[in-house]
Amino acid sequence: MEVLPTLWFILIAVLWIGYLVLDGFDLGIGMLMKVWAKNESQRRVLLNSIGPVWDGNEVWLVTAAGATFAAFPHWYASMFAGLYIPLTLALLALILRAVSIEYRGKSHSQIARNLWTWAMAGGSFVAAFTIGAMLALTTTGLPLNEYGDRVGGPFAWLNGWAILGGLAVVGISLAQGWAFLTLKTLGAPRAAGNRQLRRYLPLYFLPAASWAIMVVMRYPKVSAWAMLTIAALGLAVAWLASGRRKEGLTFTGMVVFIVFGVGAIFTALFPNVLPSTINEAYNLTVATASSSDYTLTIMAIVTAVFFPLVLAYSVWSYWVFRQRLGEQHIPESVVVTPV
Repeated sequence: MEVLPTLWFILIAVLWIGYLVLDGFDLGIGMLMKVWAKNESQRRVLLNSIGPVWDGNEVWLVTAAGATFAAFPHWYASMFAGLYIPLTLALLALILRAVSIEYRGKSHSQIARNLWTWAMAGGSFVAAFTIGAMLALTTTGLPLNEYGDRVGGPFAWLNGWAILGGLAVVGISLAQGWAFLTLKTLGAPRAAGNRQLRRYLPLYFLPAASWAIMVVMRYPKVSAWAMLTIAALGLAVAWLASGRRKEGLTFTGMVVFIVFGVGAIFTALFPNVLPSTINEAYNLTVATASSSDYTLTIMAIVTAVFFPLVLAYSVWSYWVFRQRLGEQHIPESVVVTPV
C-alpha cells in the first residue's frame, strides 16, 4: 500500500467532511433566507447567525481543492476538466453568495435588499447542488479514456448520479441549516427548526443515504458497511432527539451521519480516486494519480504544523460567538427602510 498517497486520500476525505458539516449549514441558512424568512427582522437573524463564521467555513472547500491539486494532480486535472461546467457554476454561485452577504446590509431600499436576498438564496442553492453533483460524480465515475481525459460532449457529466448528489447536498444543507438555527437562535427560527426536523429530517437525508448505499453496494467492503451502519444510527438518534427537542443531540447525530456516511463512500471508493465509466483499467487510483513522495512529505509536514492551528482558531471563533440571537436583538434602524 502506498502510505503517503493513502494518507493524503484520507486527509482530503476529512476536508470534504469538514466542509459539508460546516459550510453545509451556511448554505442551508442562505436558502432559508427565501424559503422560510418572512420579514426583514427574521432575515437579519438568519444572516447574523452565520455572519462571524461563514467565510471561515468556506476555507475547507478551498483547502480541499488545493490539497487535491497538490497531492493528486492527475485527479485534479481529470475531475475539473471533465466537470468544467458545474465547477464554473459553483464558483459563480459562491461569488454571488459572498457578494450578497456583504452588500445586502449596505442596501437602503427594499428592492435592493430583496434582490440581494434572492442572490444569496439562489447562490446557496446552486453552490450546494453543483458541489454535490461533482462529489457524486467523483465517487461514481466519469467517461475517462486511457489518458484521463473526459470523452463525450460538454454535458456528458449530467446524469442521474449528478442529480442525486446535488439533491443530497441540498438536503444535507437545509437540514444542517435548520439544526444550526435551533442551536443559535431564539423565538420563531428556533421553533421552526425544531418543527421541520421533527417532521421531515429523514426526507432531507434520503438522497444522501441513497447515494451512500448505492456506492457501497457498488464497491462493497466490510469497513464501508460498518461505517454506513454507524451513519444510520446517527441519523436515527438525530430524529429521535428532534422529537424531544434535544437540539444539541440532534445536531450531533446529523454530524455523525455526515462523517460516517461520507467516510463510507470514500472507504468504498478506495483505492480509486476517480473511476472511469468506460473501462475499469482507466480508473485513476491513489498510486497513479498522486504526486511524488517528496511533495507529499513536505505537504504532510506543513499540514501537521498549521492544521491544528486552523482547527483551534475555528473552535475559538465558535466559542466567542456562541450566544443565541433573536429578533429582539435586531436594531429597529436596520429593520425599517429609510424614506
